[in-house]
Amino acid sequence: MNAVGPEDIRAMREQGDLKDFLLGLAGRRPKKPAPAAEKLRPEIPRDRPGAWPTGSSPRPRPRP
Repeated sequence: MNAVGPEDIRAMREQGDLKDFLLGLAGRRPKKPAPAAEKLRPEIPRDRPGAWPTGSSPRPRPRP
């Protein structure tokens, strides 16, 4: 059987794994933090905020 000594505890503390180790001993799964969501970028780049997208002018109506 592998015993966990003070050196192992110290190393886990330095690496930030001690909490996960103790939760594993208690039969719980450690929760991993969710990755940070990236800032959403608009699909259509605009030179002027609030203006119509470039190239989206209305179609001319055909004259009768």
